[in-house]
Order: sequence, then structure tokens, then C-alpha cells
Amino acid sequence: MSNNSTLIKILFEKYTGGTASPEEVKQLFKMVAEGEHDDEMKNALLENLQATELQDDYDNERWDKVFNKVKTESAIWEKEELPHKNNWLKRISVAASIAATLGVGFYFYQQVNKPIVNNKIAQNDVAPGKNTAMLTLANGRKIFLSDAIKGVLAKEAGVKISKTANGQIVYEVQDNTENSNMINILTTARGETYQVRLPDGTDVWLNAASSLKYPASFASASQRRVTLTGEAYFQVAKDKTHPFIVKTAQQEVQVLGTHFNINSYADEPTTKTTLLEGSVQVKGLHNEHKILKPGDQSVLTATGIEIRNADTEEVVAWKNNEFMFGNDDFRTIMRKIARWYNIEVIYEPSAPVNLQLGGFSSRSRNISTVLKMMAKTGEVRFKVEGQKVYVSK
Repeated sequence: MSNNSTLIKILFEKYTGGTASPEEVKQLFKMVAEGEHDDEMKNALLENLQATELQDDYDNERWDKVFNKVKTESAIWEKEELPHKNNWLKRISVAASIAATLGVGFYFYQQVNKPIVNNKIAQNDVAPGKNTAMLTLANGRKIFLSDAIKGVLAKEAGVKISKTANGQIVYEVQDNTENSNMINILTTARGETYQVRLPDGTDVWLNAASSLKYPASFASASQRRVTLTGEAYFQVAKDKTHPFIVKTAQQEVQVLGTHFNINSYADEPTTKTTLLEGSVQVKGLHNEHKILKPGDQSVLTATGIEIRNADTEEVVAWKNNEFMFGNDDFRTIMRKIARWYNIEVIYEPSAPVNLQLGGFSSRSRNISTVLKMMAKTGEVRFKVEGQKVYVSK
């Protein structure tokens, strides 16, 4: 093994183990950014991946995607003199680039590096959520999609409703002449997610504890109007003559054809709309209007609409079956975890209040994996009893 290979292996192991010094982290990122040690870094990544006992195969295209992302983040590290409090954010961005691209891995950090605590989490683990939902037709018939076999589920308003082999609901227009006010509702409970293709060709991914209300056909409508509770990601089919409008409890979002995410859970303090592609107009309850450009996030509160720069990768991580947190409020993180694992979170009197954590984990893992990684920050402890998770300091 060459000197460079040995050095990269040592630095990478320290980095992923959270024991690397700031100088060692910078040295590792510099070596990655130089692009002269790709083979050594790939070997280190592969060894680390194999240590997780995951058996997935990774082709060259996916490896290349990993390294393009990692090199970009590493180059940013080299160009910027970051204050100490942001060093961990830059580290997680590179680590998350690897895990998010490969679709595996887990890692959590806290701004102050704490010693690992021997934290006991109960053996009765909680399995992750699954791909299922309930479809309510206009006549009131309810279809539990986990039980439904693939093929035609129903026909309404000149539209054929089918379930595909990969578990998606697809609406196919067969007769444009039928006038329809027939409304369908797709609902996910806590611990569920689903994807639907609407009759206009718009694709929607629905997160846990959410619902989407929409007409079975848009044929006679001047607008394509749907109603959302919870969270969804939209890839809207382009139609300049028929605007697509998403209504939530606090706002309306109007588009012609674009990609965006809306988070409008009732238990969250704000409604967030994040634009990935195209352009959208966000209108609040008091007729305040804002136009978003790609990378923007509107945050709607009782006082109005604020526009922020968004980490789009973090925002849509759920759609890619990942948790990704960028120095987020701990209790916000726990609400996301509670929805996906269908658990009740109970905070003991000692539970942290003003705690920020960052990290990532695959949503396909049991809850113990996520909780153990957060516990390693030394800032929080967990106890799992059935569908209840007790949180303490």
C-alpha cells in the first residue's frame, strides 16, 4: 500500500469516526479536491461501506456522481475560511454527499464534539414506514393500496385509475368530454408514503401523515386545483393555459410547470415552499404575493412571507428515502422521525430544549439506528417502549 493510500485510509477512518482534528479534516478534503487520489479514496469509501454490512452493488456511474459532489464540497472547503461553528456543517455536507448519493449510511453531529455515551435503547425496535396509502374515490369507496393488486382499480369521469407494478397510482384520461366534479383523496397515515400521477401527467410524492385532494379529471377545468395537508413534492406537467394551484391551510401556490416541495403540517410553526425548478407564485391568506426562483424557500408565518436560500437536497431528502438534517432544531427532527416511524415522543423534564443537531440516515433503517447515532452526540438519551420513545438528557 502506498504512503498516500495509507494516509487517506487513516484520515478517512478518523473523519467518519468523528475523531479527526480540524487540520486532518482540511488535509483530507484538500486531497479529495486535488483529484489525484480518486482510487485511494474510492477504496476507503468502499471499505467503509462494506463495514455497514450492506450488500448493494454500485456501478461506475454512481461512483462518479459521488466524487463529483464530494469534490465540489471539498473545493468549497478549500476556498472558504470558515468560522469554527460552521466547520461541522461543512464536514456533514461532504459526508452527506457520499451517503445521499449512495443511498446508504448514517451520521449525526452536534456543534460541540461530545464523548460517546453508553446509551441503552430498548430491544423492541420500531420498523421504518412503508409505501402504502388509502385512496378514497368520489363515491366514498376506500381502497387500501397495500392490499390492492396491480392493474385497474376503478374508472371515474372518463379516467382509468390503475396501480402500477412499482406501487404508483396512475390516472389515464380516456374520455375528455365528460364533465367531472368527482373528487379523489389520497391519504397517508403516519409511517406511510406514496406516489400518484394525476390525470394531467403531474407526478406527486406524498410524505407521511399527509393527504392530497384532487379531481379525477381536469378535462373541464380552467385551473388544475388540488388541496394538500402535510408534505408533498410536485413535478407539475406543463400546461400554459391551465395553471396548477396547490391550496394548503395558509396559502396557495400557483405554477404552470415546475418542481417544488411544500411542507404544511399542522404541528409545524410555518408553511415552507421550496422551488427546485421553474417558477412559482406563493400567496398568503392576506393576499401577500411572492415569486420564487430555483433554490428559494418561502416561509409563511402569521406575520407574512419570508424568502430564504434553501438546501434543496435536504428539503427533498424524504422523497429519496433519506433523513437529512442541517443543524436543525432537535424537536423538529423528532417530529419528522415520529411521523415516519408512527411513534409517540414523550419528553422527560430533563429533555433538551434548545438543541441543534445535523446528520443523515436512510429512512429504510429501524428507528434504533437513528436514535443511537443522535445519542452518540452525548446531548440526548432515548428509551423505546413499544410505539413510545422517551427522551431525556
